[in-house]
Formats: sequence, C-alpha cells, structure tokens
Amino acid sequence: MKESLWGFNGNAQSPFLKIVANDPRGINKLRGIFERGEGRLSGFNGPVMTFDNVAYVLRAMIDCHITGMSWMTLPAGKYIVEDRKIISHCQIEVSINYKDLISHPSEGEWLKVAPLRILSFDIECAGRKGIFPEAKIDPIIQIANVVQRQGEKRPFIRNVFTIDTCAQIVGTEIFENTNEREMLIKWRDFIVESDPDVIIGYNTTNFDLPYLLDRAEALGVDDFPYFGRLSNVRQTAKDSTFSSKAYGTRESKVINIDGRLQIDMLQYIQREYKLRSYTLNSVSANFLDEQKEDVHHSIITELQNGTAESRRRLAVYCLKDSYLPLRLMDKLMTLVNYTEMARVTGVPFSFLLTRGQQIKVISQLFRKALETGLVIPNLRQEGSSDEQYEGATVIEPIRGYYDVPISTLDFSSLYPSIMMAHNLCYTTLLDKQTVDRLNLVKDVDYTLTPNNDMFVKASKRKGLLPIILEELLSARKQAKNDLKRETDPFKRAVLDGRQLALKISANSVYGFTGATIGKLPCLAISSSVTAFGRQMIEQTKTEVEKTYSIANGYKYNAQVVYGDTDSVMVKFGPQDLKECMDLGLEAANHVSSKFLKPIKLEFEKVYFPYLLINKKRYAGLYWTRPEKFDKMDTKGIETVRRDNCRLVQNVIDTVLRKILIDRDTDGAQNYVKQMISNLLRNQVDLSQLVITKALSRNDYAGKQAHVELAERMRKRDAGSAPTLGDRVAYVIIKGTVGGKNYEKSEDPIYVLDNNIPIDTKYYLENQLANPLIRIFEPILGKDKAQQLLTGEHTRTISVATPSTGGLMKFAVKTELCKSCKRPLRGAYAKGAVCQDCTDRAEELYMDTLAKVNALEEKFARLWTQCQRCQGSLHQDVLCSSKDCPIFYMRKKSQKDVQNGIAELAKFDHTAW
Repeated sequence: MKESLWGFNGNAQSPFLKIVANDPRGINKLRGIFERGEGRLSGFNGPVMTFDNVAYVLRAMIDCHITGMSWMTLPAGKYIVEDRKIISHCQIEVSINYKDLISHPSEGEWLKVAPLRILSFDIECAGRKGIFPEAKIDPIIQIANVVQRQGEKRPFIRNVFTIDTCAQIVGTEIFENTNEREMLIKWRDFIVESDPDVIIGYNTTNFDLPYLLDRAEALGVDDFPYFGRLSNVRQTAKDSTFSSKAYGTRESKVINIDGRLQIDMLQYIQREYKLRSYTLNSVSANFLDEQKEDVHHSIITELQNGTAESRRRLAVYCLKDSYLPLRLMDKLMTLVNYTEMARVTGVPFSFLLTRGQQIKVISQLFRKALETGLVIPNLRQEGSSDEQYEGATVIEPIRGYYDVPISTLDFSSLYPSIMMAHNLCYTTLLDKQTVDRLNLVKDVDYTLTPNNDMFVKASKRKGLLPIILEELLSARKQAKNDLKRETDPFKRAVLDGRQLALKISANSVYGFTGATIGKLPCLAISSSVTAFGRQMIEQTKTEVEKTYSIANGYKYNAQVVYGDTDSVMVKFGPQDLKECMDLGLEAANHVSSKFLKPIKLEFEKVYFPYLLINKKRYAGLYWTRPEKFDKMDTKGIETVRRDNCRLVQNVIDTVLRKILIDRDTDGAQNYVKQMISNLLRNQVDLSQLVITKALSRNDYAGKQAHVELAERMRKRDAGSAPTLGDRVAYVIIKGTVGGKNYEKSEDPIYVLDNNIPIDTKYYLENQLANPLIRIFEPILGKDKAQQLLTGEHTRTISVATPSTGGLMKFAVKTELCKSCKRPLRGAYAKGAVCQDCTDRAEELYMDTLAKVNALEEKFARLWTQCQRCQGSLHQDVLCSSKDCPIFYMRKKSQKDVQNGIAELAKFDHTAW
C-alpha cells in the first residue's frame, strides 16, 4: 500500500503493483508498455500512469541509502577477500551482498574527505601549419602528469613522457620514448600503477582524453584504452549534449573511466563563473594572479623537431599546463565543494558536472518519498519553456546618488521559508472536488494562496518539500555553527563547502517546481511562492514607511528607495552610519514579527554612499560594521561585462572608486574628460582597446566582426589564422564613411605592424558613452552628463589624407625636416634635416637618441616581465597570449623601438 505524491487525498493509501526486472535495460520497455496501454495483464485496461521513474544508478543508491562521496563500512564476516584480481586494477577486491553495505551519514567523524589521489595531465600534439591537430594524422609528442593527494600542498609525482630526447627539468622525471606507440602504452601503465582516484585537467573531456583514444585507434594500439579500474572495460568517448536553463546548451564528450572521477576544470569554471575569457592563461591570471607562457599550436612542431633543449622548453610548458588545473582546483575548492554537494543531494559525483540542477532535487525527493511511503508519478513532459508565470516584484527604484546610509533588509532564504511557512508541496495541493469531498474549511484546514491555489495546512499533513527544506536549512545552520568553532583550515573549507551546498540545494527546490520542462513541474507551487513573495515585499515597504515616520516620533520619514526579489533598500534619513545600522536591525525584527515563521527579515548591510542607476543596476560601498567598509559592491554595471574592451572596465571601475570611495565627483568628471581626450588623441594603449570573442561556429546568421576578421586573416596567412574554438582578438579601425563595424575589425598585431589608425569615435560612442551616461545621469542630470562626451576635451585635429584614387598613383612620399618640417629634396632627401637646419642637427640627434633610449628601456622591461612569466631569462619569448595586456604593450614597444632606430639612422645621411 502506497500513496501518490501528487495532491492531497485525505492521507488514503492505495494498492500499487511493483515490477522487478532482472536487467535494468528492460525497465523502460516495461514502463512504455503500461503507459501506452499495450499490456495484457488483467485489471489494466488502456494506458496507465507509472511511478518512480529514476535512473538505475540513483535507484540503487536511494534503496541502499547511499549518498555520493559518503563513507561506507563493510562489516567483518560479511565479505570475502578475493585471492587474485578478477575484474579490476584495484589494490583489494572483495565480494559482498549489497544489502550488507552500511552507508554513514556525512556528519561528525564521517565528514572527513578521503586522501584521494588526484592526477592532472596535459598532452601536446605536433600539428601542421594552419590546421588544428587531427587525431588521425597529427601525433601526440608529450604527456605531462602531476599527482597529488587531496589535502596535501605539493604533488608527489611530476613527470613528462616525451618522444625523442629531452633535457632534464629540476624535480621532474623525464620518460624518453623512441616512438608514439611506446609512449602511449607506457602512459597507460603509469595510470594503472599510480592508480589515481580523480583525473583532472583543462579541456580534457573535449580534447585530451578523446584525442588520446582516437590517436591510439589510428595507430592500432588496441590495448591502450584500458586505464579505468575495471580491467576488462574499454574506454570510449561518446558525444553528449547538455542543455539547461541555468547553464545553456553545451556539446561535450562523455568518457567512461570506471572507478576514477573526472573533473574538467574548464567545464567547472564555465559553469560556476562568468569571465571575459576562459583560456587557461586568463583563468589563472584571474584566480591565481599568475600567467604562463602561451605557445601557439602552430610553433609546437618546430620546437619538437629542434634540439633536446627546445623539447625541454615544450615539456616545461606542458608541465605547467598540467600543474595549473591542480592549483585552480585547490584555490576554488572544487573537489571539496562538489564532494559536499554530492553528500547533501545524494547524487553520484559524476552527475554534478554532466547533469543540471533538477537531478539534485529529484534525488532528495525520492529518498524522502521512500521513507514516507510515497510514490512519484512519471508525468509526461508536455510543458513548454515559454510557459510563464508572474515572477518576483521589483519596487520601482527612486534613481539617484544617495550621500546618506541606505540600509538593506534581506529575507533569509525567502522562497524556501515561504514553502515551509505555508506548507506548499505536491502532497498538500488541493483541488475543489477534494475540498468539497473532505469538507475542508478555509484558513483552518487549508490556505488559499494569493493566486487562488489551495494547500492543506501542516495540521492535516506536513508537506514533503517543507520537510526536505527544514532538514537542509537546519543542517546549514549546524554547519555554520561548526564553522565558527573550527580552527583547522582544511576542516573549515569542508564545512564552508557543506553550508554552501546546503544553501544552493534549498534554493533550487523552488526552481525545480517551476521548471516547465522538467520531471515534476507544478506551477501551482512556484507561482504561489512568487505571489507570496510579491505580497511580502509590498507589505515590508508599507510597514517600514508607516512605522518609521515623523508621526511616530522618529527624526525622518523612512523611504524605501528600491526593492528586489528578496530585499528592500531603506533610506531612514540620519547621516550617522551606526544609527542607520541600529534602525535597520530594529526594522528587520519588527517586520519579521508580522510574518509566519520561519519567514525572517534580516538586516545585513548598509550602502553608503549609494548610486542607484536603475532596476538591478546599482553600486555602493558595502558596510557591515561602522568602522570600515567591506568592499565596493556593484551590480549590473560594465565592470564585469565580457563583450567590452578593457578600457571600459578600467574607466568605469576608476570612476566608481572616485565617486564612492574618494567622494570626489569633480575628480571623476575630470578623469573621464582626460581619458576621452587621451582616447581621441590616440594616447591609449592598444591592449585597452582589444575586444575578444570566441569563434564558436562558421554559420552565424548576420555578419560578425570577429568572424569576418578570421576569414580575412585566413586569406593573409592560413598558418596563424584563428580556427574554430579560438578566441579572436580585434580592434575597430578607421574605415570608409558609413562602413559597417564588421568591415572595420582588424587584428591588433596587423594594426601595429602597419600603423593603421584606430576608430576612436567608435570606442567613445559604442563602448564608453552608455556606461558613463548611466553612472553620471543620476548624479549630474541628463544635460550635464551628456556634456562629458562633448566639449573642448573632445576636440581633435583631423588630417584628411586620401589613400586611394587616381591622383594618389602619381603621389611621391617625401620626408620632412625634423626642425622646420620642410620637405627634404635632392641631396637631403634621405637625411634628417634640411640645409638651413644643419646647425641644429646635433641637438636634434641627442633628442632622438634620448627618445630611443627611453623606448629601449621600456621594451627591455616588458621583455624581462615576459621572460619571468615563462620562467627563463636566457631564452627567446615565444608567448602569444592575446588575453594578456603586456603582449600588446611588448609588440607596440618593439615597433616603437624599430621606428626610433630608423629615425636615428636618418642622421647617417646628414652632413653635420
């Protein structure tokens, strides 16, 4: 006897038929027969609803009460140790009945993280000029490996497998191989022997691992793809498409390496962080404050075909590429956070990178349903992603610059607390017939939500979702309390990862009910939650403004200047920060008393000063204690937008710092005028103007600047042109009047080499103007803000020089005298000065020499910086990282030195 999860039925149970198959592949076929009404069983006429449709692995884990990454005990006497290895590469093989396994809940002693062995690796391929490596043709020439135990600071294995000889690298084993087949077999043996629990890397899922498998197949090395822990299971790469509302659609590969977890740090960072660029170089600069030498794939073959020393250089590069993902994983606490997420939600670790948010809620729902005797209907997915319901309220912002403290009141876990307070769940949902049949009374037996859905009260039946949420939030509270007491850094990191996983899990329950293309969508729940939320935000605004008024004895009338999904920003009036914090705390407690428990309004922070630009766009100094501000907080402002050039990011960031931290609005205006002036006079470094976009496909609907440039570069030199998947760096150059931007995109290096002028007007009007107007308009007003973009600081002298046309074919380029600017002709044509200025030649020569010395010094400093980054002061710089600002500075500086030397050489043709 069981009960369906869907809808309240007076707690009445019904008989259900449980069908067990001896092969998991038969389950879906059987389910389909019943759902289509093709069964011949007596009592089943026509299509019937089936229940409990869940992935086989998850079903087994739920039935055995096993959660992902949890500790398990095999009781003594219940297992048999095998004398020899039968099916695996594991150190010990045992046989045990699955019913005898004991899984421990992750708490207390069982909260520890196992000392897992983590292998990070990277491969290098010898590609052909202009063609991205292909596994059928291009060989793998090096594989670098770094192995470290979880919780330790340094790796205990560092090695490189290479083809041909390679000079020694300090602290690293070099395994030289005569051919590729030998190297692949030795690498497979190394994996089996080092026996890593986790395999990580950067883009290993979509490049390194599939390339290794395809290359072994091309070479006919049939015994290569057996480096998992099951010795007779072959590793294969299958195409997979992952699509979710949170992460978008991504094409990926899935490789079965049984017994070894896989974490591709590129996929993890793409999921968790929004960055300007996802190259390993850019990500390392962002999180680790360090970069690496970026060797372009077109010159790897040259290094391999060189000497043992050049191959050493490639090995160092390859080794760094394998070490950085390990550093990133430690820094971002990837393994710890995902371990805790697997423990909290109960899903296998592998699901966290390959599946979306819903599976985490499904796992918790099925576990709780098993405990309470409920079965979950297998609903047909007939919803549409376009099906909408009214979302959260945003109180219309009173835009402006506030030079008084603005207190922020936040609802703690708003949506989960609404679901708990009003008992909103699948199991408590009512319809009109059930209300009439069971004679239920409104506000006594059931709640009518603001959008007219009905749910029974907890006195009749406690909902399953509220029970799950209560357990998650109380576990989070416990983890946060333990975190305060814990002193060990690693244990603190584990507890912090746990409380974060519990918070994310609680918040995703609401999203699960509103996912119209999902396992169990229920818009009655999700729309009721948002309806209660809207009501509460409005009620909070009314209550605060009514209570904190001059009429009630306060000095000022409080004003709610903005309200978002779960928070309101209140201007209480006083200038004193401490007073506003006290008022915020008092108001939070007062408003909380008006709502059902566990709904709680909390005072968290004060913004002072506060710049409110528009809905979901604001900036301010973030204070949690009156002595010192915590940080400058921005939302929806161009400091983080990825499709802008660095100039926008730097200018906006500096402007906000001047306005908010220095309280110097005039200084901010002067800075903007100076930067616009510098831009229009071509005095801004080119690296600040570079825009980068990924070349993700060839068939864009409209013409795109980066796609058109890639095509032009291919025609110029196919060897160095960007290929599919590369990020294309470009600047916008001056073109014909009315020319399209995609016609004016150009490679920054080409621009530097050919002295092509930049379209500074484009950068002012299309990149800087809107972000600056948005910031200054609330402070200065519309007219004054517009004046920042016009006025005397924007004046420039334009010299119109025709470069095409019939007359230009007869034009002769003439050098000018360095002193009087007169055209040089005759005997003086190749010199530096004319016959009238020879007496000033010495002085002009010294000036030019001083300029060249300064340019050489600048170039030397940039060159040394790049040498430090590559880890050697005795070798040429090969780096071509287009995400690095120093790369363009170095190239520009190199060009300036060459031009300076050419100017100096003119004095050789001058008689003085």
